[in-house]
Amino acid sequence: MLENKKILLGVSGSIAAYKIATLTRLLVKSGAEVKIVMTPAATEFITPLTLATLSKNPVLSQFVKDQTGTWNNHVELGLWADIMLIAPATAHTLAKCANGICDDLLTAVYLSAKCPVMFAPAMDLDMYKHPSIIENMAKLQQFGNQILQAGYGELASGLVGEGRMAEPEDLLDTLTKYFSYNSILANKNIIITAGPTQEAIDPVRFISNHSTGKMGYAIANVLAKAGANVTLITGPTHLTKPDSSINLVGVRSAHEMFEATKGYFSQADIIILAAAVADYTPTIVADKKIKKKESTFNIELIKTVDIAKTLGQQKTPTQIMVGFALETDNELTNALGKLESKNLDMIVLNSLNDKGAGFGHDTNKISIINKDGTIIDFDLKRKSDVALDIVKAIEQEIQSR
Repeated sequence: MLENKKILLGVSGSIAAYKIATLTRLLVKSGAEVKIVMTPAATEFITPLTLATLSKNPVLSQFVKDQTGTWNNHVELGLWADIMLIAPATAHTLAKCANGICDDLLTAVYLSAKCPVMFAPAMDLDMYKHPSIIENMAKLQQFGNQILQAGYGELASGLVGEGRMAEPEDLLDTLTKYFSYNSILANKNIIITAGPTQEAIDPVRFISNHSTGKMGYAIANVLAKAGANVTLITGPTHLTKPDSSINLVGVRSAHEMFEATKGYFSQADIIILAAAVADYTPTIVADKKIKKKESTFNIELIKTVDIAKTLGQQKTPTQIMVGFALETDNELTNALGKLESKNLDMIVLNSLNDKGAGFGHDTNKISIINKDGTIIDFDLKRKSDVALDIVKAIEQEIQSR
């Protein structure tokens, strides 16, 4: 799967840099072409000569090649790669990439890269859990990058906990899986709905929910990197615009989301309904701001169109439709009911009773339920990793047909 793939490794200054020698050897053995960019600090942990020997390509760490003034073209490197993996990604490098600080060749290449970028963090456990690090990783994910979860184990400090860079074999597996998605999902037409809807009461007030759109955006980014033709129909969010290849359609109300989704539905191979669509909307919307007069105020609501059920009735045998169920009680029973009544091929269940799952978090804990009744439970993970699990399940559904 990695045969002739162009993989650009960015190595920053961490003791975990020694693992890159093994990763480079594994990638080359798998048939990949590997080029490596190091920060000056990284060269103190492993020599460029070692990595150049293993990769069979010169290792770059400076803007200027030699005393003649010839420069290492960071733009060309960014255009050359099929994927860039920054490993180890230190707190310093994560912060620079998240905030556009460009003071070395590695960050210049990152900011110029047109390919997908993955980060494999490596740091001590307290650093890894620090709010500033979490914020920087979330920002990088919003830019369309993938953050690979650090492992648990003994750290260079002698402490034990999360923060170990993923092992070379795990990184190889991640890259292999990434390119396997390309082979199956490339050029598939995929619709994803994301975020909340807003149902207007008057020009300044609306009914909504706590959805941030993070899960839907994460799935859209994974699919875009897999080569799919992605249309992301999103309610109002504060998220950064996703991968530039994604067709982004902004809507506000449940009716607008239904109309937009219906417009793309007939041409879609896969439909993923991750949005938290309002079940009810006001029957009357005031054209002026409603003034506070009475001690009580009643709003009459009417049901919105059930997008999943309506489209499920129109779904063809060749289409795959994925729904979501966020529940607070009778979780499995309710999810199974939706799976059947809406004619879905699979449903992603998560519960607000699980800590770190649901709206507003950068993590989620899901179960995927297939039409045949198969249930796959997953641990709490970052939403970028949850997105990969969902995409893998869709891939398996395609292969089973």
